[in-house]
Amino acid sequence: MAKFSINKQYLLSLALVFLLVHPASAVFAAARPNILIINSYNADAQGTSNNISEFMDEYRRLGGTENVVIENMNCQSFQESPKWKGRMQAILDKYIHSLRPRLIVLVGQEAFISYQSQENPLLKDIPVICGMVSRRIIDLPVDSARAANWQPRSIDVSDGNVRDPNRGGYLYNYDEDANISLIKKLYPQTKNIAFLSDNSYGGVALQAFVRQEMTKYEDLRLIQLDGRHHTLYTIVDELRSLPPHTVLLIGAWKIDAKGEFFMRNASYVMMDANPELPVFTLSNAGFGSWALGGVMPTYFIFGRSLAREAVEVLEKPKNYDMKANFVENQMMFDYIRINDRKLSLDVLKGSDYSYINKPLTLYEQYKYPLWAFVTFLLLLVIGFIVSLWFFLRTKKLKDSLEVSEQELRVAKEAAEEASRLKSSFLANISHEIRTPLNAIVGFSEVLLGGGYTPEEQKQYMSIIQRNSDLLLKLINDIIEVSTLESENVEFKYQECDVVEFCNQLLLSLNFADSSENHFRFASSLESYVAKVEVQYLQQVILNLLSNADKFTKQGTITLEVSVNESFIDFAVADTGCGIPQEKQQVVFERFIKLNDFAQGTGLGLSICKLIIQKWGGEIWVDPAYSKGARFVFTHPIVK
Repeated sequence: MAKFSINKQYLLSLALVFLLVHPASAVFAAARPNILIINSYNADAQGTSNNISEFMDEYRRLGGTENVVIENMNCQSFQESPKWKGRMQAILDKYIHSLRPRLIVLVGQEAFISYQSQENPLLKDIPVICGMVSRRIIDLPVDSARAANWQPRSIDVSDGNVRDPNRGGYLYNYDEDANISLIKKLYPQTKNIAFLSDNSYGGVALQAFVRQEMTKYEDLRLIQLDGRHHTLYTIVDELRSLPPHTVLLIGAWKIDAKGEFFMRNASYVMMDANPELPVFTLSNAGFGSWALGGVMPTYFIFGRSLAREAVEVLEKPKNYDMKANFVENQMMFDYIRINDRKLSLDVLKGSDYSYINKPLTLYEQYKYPLWAFVTFLLLLVIGFIVSLWFFLRTKKLKDSLEVSEQELRVAKEAAEEASRLKSSFLANISHEIRTPLNAIVGFSEVLLGGGYTPEEQKQYMSIIQRNSDLLLKLINDIIEVSTLESENVEFKYQECDVVEFCNQLLLSLNFADSSENHFRFASSLESYVAKVEVQYLQQVILNLLSNADKFTKQGTITLEVSVNESFIDFAVADTGCGIPQEKQQVVFERFIKLNDFAQGTGLGLSICKLIIQKWGGEIWVDPAYSKGARFVFTHPIVK
């Protein structure tokens, strides 16, 4: 089975790679794209590729069977952004008119804004979920020449002014104010904020957002380091010429003015240009190498979350009110960079922040050997204590053997304790006689009311007589049970129709006025004659029925009888409060009560157990019964 799962996953991965490398429309040209994924980048982009892979894995794991089609927009630098609207339109034209998808998934900001720019009325009723998208966007420029110097307005997609057709997913909520507040606390002498953004849609959008937000800070001057006009080397020159009391805030840096992509080591080149420059990040760009820290989104691969949302959306009606989720921000610092700068974070007391690159503490490094040593030491201490206990116990026993007077005193105390327990046992058995007594009192009151036929009176008198006899026998039996553990008890087996026997018991209980419960009998047997200890069997059944009645309010109590090869099986089930799992093993111990406020001594079940064990049977609580409590006991079939 494990081998099959691995092979299946391997084939799915190969299929996904093939899907990402080749145009999706060529693979699913004849099939309706129930789910259309539009990716901003190409199949080689690691971030989007990981998210799409996670989406596919989770979607299939959840049992998704809808046809999934992936289209790549291959978006790169911001200079080519005027083309994106047309690319999106071409993708949508392939599916919207004839092969209309049930759900569209937009991955990346470029795909999101390109979709937002569409004016096709056929898109109105198609639900959309998105990922790797910022809350702050900008419109697309109309031509490439304008894109190089365009200073667009920042737009908040959640302010209601942007077309928002059935949109869900996850949005990054970059927080300029939180980062400026952090910079002022750590560098109160700051006069200039230099904002570094690259030649990508996300970089230009963040630049517009920061430019808008910085108008609120009259004491700070904004210096824009625009990647649309710079390469890595010209940016280095700009960093070297920054004025004093300047703090650098990074938005994004992966594409320069020539459309060249940079690896992570570009951060180290820029860091060497101005080593003393304080650097913070609005995103995670430069974090872990150059930036001290910042307030940034908690980036994660949310393909699986998008898949779960996709399944939920497809199951909802068309008018389902979707809502985008904002990715939570967090304050994070690079421990190495903070320590190198000898920067104190005491001004942030009360703030919630975390570190990366923080070295392990001595405890974290050696916690497993430490715990192994502590465990070993603890075992030694336990061994010593146990040895000491055995030594002292042996010495105590030896001393007790040497002192006869002490033995006599202990024996006397033991005898007194036994006498006390016996007295307590006899004093707490009153609840065992309540059921027959209630029947006697109840039917006596019925007879006193008059108006009954001779036959009815005879029946009621018979019940009274039967319960009177039961009461006398019950008292004698209880006294006899008190000696069960110390004396031999002689059972008197006699032939009895156990089915009729149980019916008669329940008849007497159903005629009692004191109970609000309904007593019923359940058995597949019409009759079964066997040798049983009638008196003790009656006592056990009545005790169990009485307990069930005590813990059931206006419910049903059922007495069941069945027969197997060697035993007659009896069961008393109720619809009451039930017995907690942890108490099912101790209810048969003496003086154990489930409810301290309920009447009774707590001896009834222990007496039942003693009787049943004496005749060679067993009694237990049925753990599988969930409607209340169900006690099961056996009586051997005597040959």
